[in-house]
Amino acid sequence: MSTGWPSTISGTGTRPGRSYWLGRTGYLEAARLQHALMRERQAGNVPDLFLLLEHPPVITLGRGSHAENLLADEATLAAAGASVWETTRGGDVTYHGPGQLVGYGILDLREHGRDVGRYLRDLEESLIRALGDFGLVAGRREGLTGAWVGDEKVAAIGVRAERWVTAHGFALNVDPDLAHFGWIVPCGIRDHGVASMASLLRAGNPDARVPTLEEVAEAARRRLGEVFGLELAPGDPAELSQAEVSNPAPLGGVTRLFPRDAA
Repeated sequence: MSTGWPSTISGTGTRPGRSYWLGRTGYLEAARLQHALMRERQAGNVPDLFLLLEHPPVITLGRGSHAENLLADEATLAAAGASVWETTRGGDVTYHGPGQLVGYGILDLREHGRDVGRYLRDLEESLIRALGDFGLVAGRREGLTGAWVGDEKVAAIGVRAERWVTAHGFALNVDPDLAHFGWIVPCGIRDHGVASMASLLRAGNPDARVPTLEEVAEAARRRLGEVFGLELAPGDPAELSQAEVSNPAPLGGVTRLFPRDAA
C-alpha cells in the first residue's frame, strides 16, 4: 500500500532525494516540520531531502551562543516584528529574514560517510558552486564555517544530527536587509563582515541584476544534488502534509525567547 511519501528507491545509479520550495515560513513551523521529517528519515520512510524557504525576521541562538552577541534591545526587535529563538543547532547567533535563502537538510549521514565535518564541508561546497553560477567567486576561511567572498561572509551554516540524521542547515544572503545584521554579532565573529549576493553584484555596477530567491533556490537545489550524489527532484509541498508537526518543543528543544507572550 502506498504511503504517499516519495520513494526511497532509485532506478538510477544515484540515490533518490527531494527538494521542497516552501516560500515564506515561520521559524517554529519549519522546526516542527524538520522534527517530523527527521523521524520519518530515521525510519526509512522518506529519502534525503532539503527544505528551501525564507523566514520572517528571526534571530536564532545556537548551542554555542553568547548573550553579549545579541545587540538589539527588545524595542528594536518589536518594532521590526522580529522574534528570538533558542535552538539546538551548533554555532552562535544568526539572523534570518526576507531575502535570505534558508536550506534545512534532512539527510542520513550513514549514507554520507558518517562524518558531520564532511557534511559541513559539502554544504559549503554546494553553496560555493551555487554562488559561482551567478558570477561570484566564493571560498572558505580556515577555522570558520560558511561561504565567504573575500573577508565577508555570504552564507552561514549550523546543523544538528540525531541518530545520524541531520536538521537545521544553511542561510545564504541573497538580498536581505543587511542593516538587520547589526542586531547581532553574526556567528560571534567580530572581525569579519557580512555581505549579500546583491551587495557583491552591485559593488561594481549599481544596476546589476540580482537573482530572485527562487532562482537561487533552484541553483542551490542543483548543486546540493551534485555534491551529495542525490537525484534531488523538486517535490510538491503537499507531500509534507502527512508529517506530524504538533511537537511543542521540536528538534530537542527549540523555544521562543522573544516575544514571550506570543502564541
